[in-house]
Amino acid sequence: MNAVPPLESQPPFTLRHDLKPGDLGTIIHLHGTIYAREYGFDPTFEAYVAGPLAEFVRTHSERDRLWIAERGDRIIGCIAIVGVSEKEAQLRWYLVDPSARGLGLGKKLLHEAVAFCKGCGYESVFLWTVSALTAAASLYRSAGFRKVEEKPGTHWGVEVVEERYILHLAKRPTTD
Repeated sequence: MNAVPPLESQPPFTLRHDLKPGDLGTIIHLHGTIYAREYGFDPTFEAYVAGPLAEFVRTHSERDRLWIAERGDRIIGCIAIVGVSEKEAQLRWYLVDPSARGLGLGKKLLHEAVAFCKGCGYESVFLWTVSALTAAASLYRSAGFRKVEEKPGTHWGVEVVEERYILHLAKRPTTD
């Protein structure tokens, strides 16, 4: 008989990048409910997530990737890299469920995404966030991102200050 390892010896989460039926709906649902509860966003935020996410699934290439973090059979986080051009990528849909915060998941997801960008030969990766997400901004800065733009406005039913961060990556050496 196989013994089940004690809960504390099991990894707190696993990462995968193969999509399964229901994943997109769960990612959209998590974004909608978490951002509504924590920041007051209205349902238009779900549409903002859903449209580009659906397009990503239909058109992604080997230089794009969506990571899904799970604990057991429950999705607890995600992050994606979307190629914008040959040299530039965008980090999108970065989210850690409140029940999984403090496990190092946010740092791990961000590390995976940046490493993927480097492996694909992107020269830079950028993201848009809002100023209220201070913990995420701290992670971005610790990974080397720097804020390059701010835009105040009303989006998703609330006043926000959108922030654009960028990380310049080392260029790949060229061979002649």
